[in-house]
Amino acid sequence: MLVDALKSEAYRVSRNRTTLFFSILLTPLLFVFGGLAYQIMTKAKGDALAAKANLPATLGNQPVNLAEAFGFAAGNGANGVLLVFMLLAAAAVYAGDYRWETWRLISARNGRPWLILGKIGVMKVLAMIAMLAMLIAAFIFFVTQALVAGRPMSFDLSDFDLVQFLLTWLLSYIRIVQYGLIALLAAVVSRSLLATLFAPWALGFAQTILGGPLLPILGWEPSDWAAQLLLPGLAYDTLKAALARGPMPLPEGVVMKAVVSLVLWCVAPVAASIAWFQRQDLSKE
Repeated sequence: MLVDALKSEAYRVSRNRTTLFFSILLTPLLFVFGGLAYQIMTKAKGDALAAKANLPATLGNQPVNLAEAFGFAAGNGANGVLLVFMLLAAAAVYAGDYRWETWRLISARNGRPWLILGKIGVMKVLAMIAMLAMLIAAFIFFVTQALVAGRPMSFDLSDFDLVQFLLTWLLSYIRIVQYGLIALLAAVVSRSLLATLFAPWALGFAQTILGGPLLPILGWEPSDWAAQLLLPGLAYDTLKAALARGPMPLPEGVVMKAVVSLVLWCVAPVAASIAWFQRQDLSKE
């Protein structure tokens, strides 16, 4: 039953090419072309400063290590721009049947939990494709950096930590999926395409304000249970900092709090959505 739900949902999404482009490919393309423009401007300004100081324009021509693209893509896979644009796909997948009133046609052919899990499975696949697109964009960024600056390229894996890369990649992947699950709950509760699209963004904006200037006003530390549980973005940043192994040690126990937070923010929307969906009257949907 789950396989049937996955196949049918994947087929429907594959036909929506405009949504796929904007949700998956637009962010990597913006990164590539924006990075290229930045490198060209930086090169021009650097050459102008070098000429003014009577320095050779080839100063600092160390090789560009393309292997660093792996860590860069993993650490920046769940960037804010990609999260927002992935909501386009989430709204189409999670709320499309409400918008086009097709639930009553497909709910008779499969169990309701399987239909929800099928949609989640498709969004997981789209999240992985989006991260792979960002990895390709990262390699293009490093290549263009070398070409614009006239620097040689290398591929040195001596400092590459495979375990750290995989864990960081997995963490970014979980963050993208978790952000989309908020859209799932919004879709089931509101039955609205617009609410599905804007509710996660509004919640994320409110959490950013709460985790910024309001955090000291509330008397919370970033390592407190309340802050970690209410702010999945903070939990993601905490785990990302732990994997980066920076010079400053993290507060004791904060990693466990961050893990619990992300797990709850993934499990709770799914459980709530399935429970709510089971009780819905779909005769007019």
